[in-house]
Amino acid sequence: MVKAGGWSWRLLVVVAVVALLVWATAKIQLVFIAVFIALVFSAVLRPFVNVMDKVMPRGLATALSMLSAVLVFGGMVTYVVRSVTGQWERLSTQFADGIDELFNLAANLPFGISITAEQLREWSDTGLQWIQENQSELLDRAAEGAGSVFETFAILALATFTTVFFLARGNEMWRWFINQLPSRLREKWLIAGGVGWYTFSGYARGTVIIALVDGVLALIVLLIAGVPLAAPLAVLVFIGAFIPLVGAPAAMIVAMIVALAVNGFWNAVIVGIAIALIGQFEGHVLQPLVMGKQVSLHPVAVALAVTSGTLVAGILGAIIVIPIVAVIWAVYARLRTVDPPMEDVEEPDVLPRS
Repeated sequence: MVKAGGWSWRLLVVVAVVALLVWATAKIQLVFIAVFIALVFSAVLRPFVNVMDKVMPRGLATALSMLSAVLVFGGMVTYVVRSVTGQWERLSTQFADGIDELFNLAANLPFGISITAEQLREWSDTGLQWIQENQSELLDRAAEGAGSVFETFAILALATFTTVFFLARGNEMWRWFINQLPSRLREKWLIAGGVGWYTFSGYARGTVIIALVDGVLALIVLLIAGVPLAAPLAVLVFIGAFIPLVGAPAAMIVAMIVALAVNGFWNAVIVGIAIALIGQFEGHVLQPLVMGKQVSLHPVAVALAVTSGTLVAGILGAIIVIPIVAVIWAVYARLRTVDPPMEDVEEPDVLPRS
């Protein structure tokens, strides 16, 4: 009972500390997101800054790397917007014809199943009625969205400002922090910081590289298949790659719906198979090749972490939870003392022997 009581109050303290951290993070969510984005930017741009630092002042190298990143991102956005506006008129006509074809397919489903035009019209009327009944709530959400736009710009501005200092003076900031600690703790903090940054930066750079490769391959597939808005859909695949487990399949479904509505059933099947093959290439070739052993988490741990992050903080939690869990595990694995493993462990009997 004494041992059980000791472990119980220790467990309660750990739970309380975790809950306090989650509560505090929620209160300063804007700052937390900005710092997280700044760390991702720093992890991606730091190798370029280190290379340019050899031939120019570090401040100038930081400015050039940030400017290059802005130009690349702005170029992608400009290309996507121009492609959408250039194909929108043709796409709207094709999409209307595709919707009619989908209605015809729904009315002649196999196994005696059919969805009539009257049912579809009834569902549409129900949806319009729901919109009219909840108009005030939707307007309130739109007003909240306007506030979220301001928050987004504030987050990006703070993240950019922080990234500049992380890239230009990151080593000095880390050295200052270490010097504030007692001397007996500095060695462990140096080890933990090195392992944590190695894991986080490897995950960030690896995720960006994998997402970029996925987007380029998806763009090639969509262009070959003749799917309109190939560039925006490829960007959607690129963004979806940042959300583990669920992001890429969701982007694949959207691309298949566009292909189905515009080009027909078999074109959608081809697009779906091709993007599924891209996912297999990512999981079995890109992930081991790019990530290596920097992020070694079991798929079950990834699934549980993504689900927990989604329940706590939505899509944002699904995105940030994996690098956080990976860093915690890497630091723990580096600092712990491992006992010798057991050998020839037999599985326990399911039923007791008579």
